[in-house]
Amino acid sequence: MNVLIINGPNLNLLGVREPGIYGSKSFDEYLKELKSLYLNFSIDYYQSNHEGGIIDKLHEYGFGKVDGIILNAGAYTHTSIAIADAISAISTPVIEVHISNVHSREQFRRHSFISPVCIGVIAGFGLDSYRLGLESIKEYVKNKK
Repeated sequence: MNVLIINGPNLNLLGVREPGIYGSKSFDEYLKELKSLYLNFSIDYYQSNHEGGIIDKLHEYGFGKVDGIILNAGAYTHTSIAIADAISAISTPVIEVHISNVHSREQFRRHSFISPVCIGVIAGFGLDSYRLGLESIKEYVKNKK
């Protein structure tokens, strides 16, 4: 199974950014752990603070290059119609993930432009949200065959 994980703006600061909300582990540390748990998966990773970079990566991987995409668009979740349009345009299933429970935070975080075009949303389980995303993609692909 081939999966791409995309992280959006400021997620390169995991481990140092607001550890009370996002934890004290960097994503690189977590990704190593995730890959060791999922040896039968090929997991590519991309992080960008730029909306266009995220869109370009969705276009690059979104037509059969991987079985699924896990996307934590960060703040672009709440602002980017362009990312939503990119997800709508591709054929690869996308799961929206969030480390924190966005519904228990500020009001503006409770609206997602990308949720309606994703196959599902996982939020509030810390970095484990990504593992749950992998499990969800595995089940989704298995059930589509």
